[in-house]
Amino acid sequence: MKRNQKQGLPSSLITDLCSTNWAKLLISRCDIFLNSFDDLGLCTPVLKAVQALGYETPTPIQAQAIPKVLAGHDVLGVAQTGTGKTAAFSLPMIHRLHLERYSGQFRPIRGLILTPTRELAMQIEDNILGYTKGMKLFSVTLFGGVSQHRQVQKLRRGVDIVVATPGRLLDLMDQGFVNLQHLDYFVLDEADTMMDMGFIHDLRRVVKHIPQNRQSLFFSATMPPNILQFASTMLKDPERVEVAQESTAADTVDQHMLFVNQNDKRDLLVHLLKQDEVETALVFTRTKYGADKVVRYLKRNKIKSEAIHGNKTQPQRDRAMKAFRAGDLNILIATDIASRGIDVTGVSHVINFEVPNISETYVHRIGRTGRAGASGVAWSLVNEDDERKYMEDIQRLMDREVPVIEDHPWHNGMEDIPLHRGRGTRSNEGSKGGGGNQSQGGNRSFKKKPRNKRPFKKGGSHGGQSRAGQGNASGRGKRPSRKKSGNNFGSRKFKPGSN
Repeated sequence: MKRNQKQGLPSSLITDLCSTNWAKLLISRCDIFLNSFDDLGLCTPVLKAVQALGYETPTPIQAQAIPKVLAGHDVLGVAQTGTGKTAAFSLPMIHRLHLERYSGQFRPIRGLILTPTRELAMQIEDNILGYTKGMKLFSVTLFGGVSQHRQVQKLRRGVDIVVATPGRLLDLMDQGFVNLQHLDYFVLDEADTMMDMGFIHDLRRVVKHIPQNRQSLFFSATMPPNILQFASTMLKDPERVEVAQESTAADTVDQHMLFVNQNDKRDLLVHLLKQDEVETALVFTRTKYGADKVVRYLKRNKIKSEAIHGNKTQPQRDRAMKAFRAGDLNILIATDIASRGIDVTGVSHVINFEVPNISETYVHRIGRTGRAGASGVAWSLVNEDDERKYMEDIQRLMDREVPVIEDHPWHNGMEDIPLHRGRGTRSNEGSKGGGGNQSQGGNRSFKKKPRNKRPFKKGGSHGGQSRAGQGNASGRGKRPSRKKSGNNFGSRKFKPGSN
């Protein structure tokens, strides 16, 4: 039984310990056994690279997954965003590629990592470059939106690891630049996003070109039933590692809902972004067009922001991400697909300008704040229509109630959204415009509170008229000024911003 060079636990013993339920619990809660990367059985060059990057203690997903990957098992990993999934699948792969490296000029592709977005692919390769420092292992990132010339040059020189999006990978395979016949390790990251983006057929095409005798790793923040079904066709007797319940939000994120009529959302967003506590914010919209509209509206209110979505060119997305990471840009407007590659520490606020109709997407979104043990805030702007049903399903999925902040100028007086205990479902499976969810606890009608109970009145000095009802879209001239003083927003002083 071999021990690693720094007298950690033997890798075979670690694997045996991880196979028991009680050991999984202890590892995930306390990391009692695996409190150092030295204990994981990684080779010396990998340990040196990890130490140079400042890694000290493996995260729960790393402590559980790395020994299983080193033991040669297929792995199905479930972990929240920001918990270290990239290191969990790449470190053991790099370890084995280093020990089994080819000699001579022939350098086949032996590791393939598929991701749904360009940003995530670049983020993963950045990590791999750090992990392989000092080792003769080479990698390339393949994604569309840019010229393939440099990518092809690297492929011709020979690479060990390919990080790719499905479209560009298949394109280069069709041109004969990519040969996967010698592949040993296949990693699918963000599997649920791949399915949501409709990559299922592309994935099956890729799988036809890789050897049957391979090690496959699936990692995702959520694991809905359709992913499990797909994984069953791709993985051989996989070991499942999970450090948190599926689709649960991190405890470090302080979540709140704000009820607002749809027509008033942009004004409330301006109001929120002008608060001193908002240092950096990631604002989510459902559509690319909606993201661009929000950017234009914020610009008219002298708030600098940029949008990142699939219609932006790669240089535009790179510039926006670089500015956001450097702190030159504090507000980023994103769609769900584009946001999967956003790995920025220190995002203070996530704002759901539009509540997602798929409950699991909510967890992905708010996971962009409160990362690496830091605290974060998530605000969801909930309209008077379908988004109430979406939040009801989100609460059921998380099995927790999201509190409502009423102390803002656009609170529409709607009643609180009840928490129905039970397994969450996707909101697009429910009926729209009905009388609420009948699955648990019976019906509860969403009637408005009386006008005189609203915490704020909207009105002004222009013609003595106030806007009433659910918000009239016609005649939307310049919003009348509001006189307010000393409004509290949670535990902080909250002063309305001027439009």
